[in-house]
Amino acid sequence: MTTPASNEVTLEGVSKAFGPTTVLQNLDLTISAGELVTVLGPSGCGKTTALRILAGFEKPTAGRVLVGGRDLTSVPPNRRGIGMVFQAYSLFPNLTVQDNVEYGLRVRKVVREKRRRTAQEMLEMCGLGKFASRFPAQLSGGQQQRVALARALATQPEVLLLDEPLSALDAIVRVQIREEIRRLQQQLGITTMFVTHDQEEALAIADRVAVLRNGVIEQIDVPHEVYQAPATQFVARFVGTVTELGVDAGFQGGRLPVRAPGAGLDTVFIRPEDLTLVPEPEGECTVVSQIYTGERTTIRAAGAAHDADGRPLELVTSVSAAEAADMTPGTRVSPFVMSAPALRLPADAGRPAAESAQSAHAGAAR
Repeated sequence: MTTPASNEVTLEGVSKAFGPTTVLQNLDLTISAGELVTVLGPSGCGKTTALRILAGFEKPTAGRVLVGGRDLTSVPPNRRGIGMVFQAYSLFPNLTVQDNVEYGLRVRKVVREKRRRTAQEMLEMCGLGKFASRFPAQLSGGQQQRVALARALATQPEVLLLDEPLSALDAIVRVQIREEIRRLQQQLGITTMFVTHDQEEALAIADRVAVLRNGVIEQIDVPHEVYQAPATQFVARFVGTVTELGVDAGFQGGRLPVRAPGAGLDTVFIRPEDLTLVPEPEGECTVVSQIYTGERTTIRAAGAAHDADGRPLELVTSVSAAEAADMTPGTRVSPFVMSAPALRLPADAGRPAAESAQSAHAGAAR
């Protein structure tokens, strides 16, 4: 039997209930030593509860927490060797940046000279060396989050946990801090769990992504597989945008009929980059909107058919600005697909009623 690396993390059969409400259901998750896994899911799916159980702030109803093969299920948080960064920076406003970063070392009774040196090293690593004497109120949100990261890293934790650490930052700063976290995590080789509801964030930063729904992992895989080959309808809809249509079993590509999923039809989930809309005077769809995003333009078109809720079926594609010029709202278009869909469910797959057809707007709601 292979001995786990000292900082490999395992949640083994972990369940958690709060009264009659079950939040996690027999969750199995292993994060290899030095790996960064994002746990992605909607609000209430159990992702933060899983992180808090790993940190020791919640006790599982059933199951075990292992780090390096050691059972830490009953070990208090301060003895687990785990660093945490929260959405709220949780810095001490009356302490300087230097003293905030030193705080964990001071609690561990590290001698002053060593803790000063370690804190300075962490601040330099996080690009904050010149801010050591400032107070948190004198820093931007991004700088404060860097201080929180430096503080978490200063104790040299075996495991780093990040709970929605970027959600309070603006878009440009989010990307900068995200890249900084990834650089430091790889440089230091820290086993990391990163919890987020933001799919772009999850795909960009992770070695693997675990998609959680109702306390159960629906899929865990490398980012491009989660996006390009979703294991379930939920993953297809939650990660990215899809066009969801019904097709005959023999359909293998080409001109795409615009039909709602239903009895006797396979259901296909098609990513925007795999769908082509061709302007044609007799096209069965009509362009309803363009969303310019810089490098690409998102085109949404409506078909004559309707879904189970009576809404026109919507198709979504992503094109260059030059192509978008020929597809202004009102243009008649015909859909074509030349690639295999991200997911195809056979007509007899048997889908729960709660997952009835919801065409093309999965990504828009997030």
